[in-house]
Amino acid sequence: MTAARPTILATCGGLNPGTWTDAVYGPLLTHAIELARVDGRAPRVAHLNTAGGDQRSVEGIELEAARAAGVEASHVRFFPHPNVPHLREHILTRDVIWVSGGSLVNLLAVWRAHGLDRTLREAWEAGVVLAGGSAGGLCWHSGGTTASFGPQISAVADGLGFLPGSLGVHYDSDPRRRVAHEAAIASGALPPGYALDEGVGLVYAGTDLTDVVTERDGQYAWRVDVENGHAVQTRVTPRVLGAVDAASAATETL
Repeated sequence: MTAARPTILATCGGLNPGTWTDAVYGPLLTHAIELARVDGRAPRVAHLNTAGGDQRSVEGIELEAARAAGVEASHVRFFPHPNVPHLREHILTRDVIWVSGGSLVNLLAVWRAHGLDRTLREAWEAGVVLAGGSAGGLCWHSGGTTASFGPQISAVADGLGFLPGSLGVHYDSDPRRRVAHEAAIASGALPPGYALDEGVGLVYAGTDLTDVVTERDGQYAWRVDVENGHAVQTRVTPRVLGAVDAASAATETL
């Protein structure tokens, strides 16, 4: 079974440190699988670490975490060449595509060179859940702020554009991110959108934001708009994944 509507989970999360294994599927990655509504078999998850350079060490950690989670996982890489002979068929038969972090700019360039951007849109429209953290959350939007060009945080306005608006990540852990993201939106370099603290995710059904979730309490999403040439933030309190009595996401204008 596929997602009820085209679904994207854009996050600042993914794998968490493990105890027996190097890493485990964190609550956000697990939630992406839940959104796929798989029943009667193991979920099929394709990991893409293009933004991280397709490092084999990362591939091994991801696949080990998947085995521990009872997931049928694959790792799609593009260096030195694609490791999947029929890329479109493989992507379209997955339940979840999980994209890890790294260089947003390099990810977009490689995907477009191989036509993966078009295949991912087709998969999204067919009900395959698209998800990821950091660059893997940014890529689905029209643009965002990234360290792809070096230590300075830069605005990149040519994301895949499946989702409207921009996204900022690592908002609470990297002070440069907030300043750069607000400046890009205030100047018009990026359209208004959202930003995420660590461990927070945005769930979209189609292009509608339907849920805001977090792995732990005390983390937030931020709506970033522009008024009179200045960025204006609205704090969004997510629901905590796994919390039985968690309230719906609430907003508070700051």
